[in-house]
Amino acid sequence: MSTTTIAPAPLSTPEAEALVEAARVAAEEAGVAVAVTVLDAGGHPLAFRRDDRAVLIAGETSTRKAYTALQLNAPTADLVDAVQPGGPFHTLPTALDRPLLFIAGGVPVHRDGRLVGAIGVGGGAPEQDHGFATLAVESLAGR
Repeated sequence: MSTTTIAPAPLSTPEAEALVEAARVAAEEAGVAVAVTVLDAGGHPLAFRRDDRAVLIAGETSTRKAYTALQLNAPTADLVDAVQPGGPFHTLPTALDRPLLFIAGGVPVHRDGRLVGAIGVGGGAPEQDHGFATLAVESLAGR
């Protein structure tokens, strides 16, 4: 007996742009200037936007947050304690030559239970960035 597994459709560019827009609108309504990065399942950029008022480093942090959420298939907000001294991933940020960032604001994107990408938001307080990213992912699920 054979079993066929059908992979979910990959995250599309229009969906990535919708994620960016949803996060941007949420941040704007909160009065926060942010950068937003959306990566596909392979870690390749699909969409990016940095508000011209956002701190310059926000572009880099949004990308690293998205990459971290993608690689570990978890919101970065859930990983902050894991990299603290004594945590299970304490040495991970320095053990790999990868752009990981364990600050809230990165959220994986799933379709049919499978990882299809990630969004990262930078520029606000970590809790704000996490909220904007989560809201964007929830808006995509509701489309």
